Amino acid sequence: MLTRRRQPLQAADAHAVGRALDQDPVAMCMVAARVECYGVEPRWLGGQLWSADDPEYSLCFSGANLIPLLGGDADLDYFAEVALARPRECSSIVGPAHLALGLWDRLEHVWGPARDVRPVQQMMALSGPPRVADDPEVRLVTRADLDSYFPAAVTMFTSEIGIDPCAFDGGRAYRQRLGGLIDAQRVFARFDGDRVVFKAEIGAMSRAVGQIQGVWVDPEFRSAGIGRGGTAAVASAIRAHGRVPSLYVNDFNVGARRVYEAVGFEQVSTFATILID
Repeated sequence: MLTRRRQPLQAADAHAVGRALDQDPVAMCMVAARVECYGVEPRWLGGQLWSADDPEYSLCFSGANLIPLLGGDADLDYFAEVALARPRECSSIVGPAHLALGLWDRLEHVWGPARDVRPVQQMMALSGPPRVADDPEVRLVTRADLDSYFPAAVTMFTSEIGIDPCAFDGGRAYRQRLGGLIDAQRVFARFDGDRVVFKAEIGAMSRAVGQIQGVWVDPEFRSAGIGRGGTAAVASAIRAHGRVPSLYVNDFNVGARRVYEAVGFEQVSTFATILID
C-alpha cells in the first residue's frame, strides 16, 4: 500500500530536496544538476521527484532514468509501487548499488528481464590536481566539429550501452543532445586531422561536481597514454570551474580503471546500472 505522499514533489519541497542533494554531492550530481537548473516542479524538471515521506531521507528521480537516491526498504517499496502504477518511461535504473539493485528486485517481475545488469560500478572522484599532465591537444569541440565527432560518439555509445543511438530516428535526437553539450562547452576531443582519437563529455554539472562520461580512445591509438592525458585535461577543465571531477566505471573495465587511477581518481562509492529494453 502506498504511504502518505501520492504526488510528485513540488516547489514547496525545494529546500528539503536541496538538503538531501547536499548529503553526497558526487553521488547526487546527475539529479542535482537538473534541480539546480530547473527546480523541482515536474513540468520544468523533465521528470518527477518522489518521496515516501521526508525528502531528506527518501528520494527518487523518475525520468529517462529511474534514480533512487535515498531510502530504506520501505522507501524502495514505495518507489516500486509508484513506478508500477504508471507507464514505464525509463530505459535504465541507476544509482547507489544497494538502492538501484533493491529497486530492480521489486520491479523485475513486471519490467524484466533486464537487457543487462551492471551491479558493481566504481563511483570515483578526483580530490586534487591530476597526477599526470594534461594532453595539450585535447580541446573543446565546436559545432563545426560535430560531423567529425558524431561517429566516434555513436561508436562509444553503442559499445557501452549496447544500443545504436541512430537505430530509431537516424541519430537526430542523439545528435541534438550532443549539440546541446557542445553549446554548453562540455564536450572535449583530441583530433588527428578530422579523426577523433580521444573523446569525453561532462554529462552533468552541478554547483559542486562535474561528472565525466563517454570517455573513449580510438583503438588504433590505445596504449599510448592518450586516455590518461585526455582524462586529465577534462578533469582540469572541471576543476577550473570550481567543481570536483567525478565519473563511474564498470568494475570489469580494468583498463579504464587503471587510467582513472593513474590520473588520481579514487573510489568514493559503488553504483549499479540496470539496462531495460
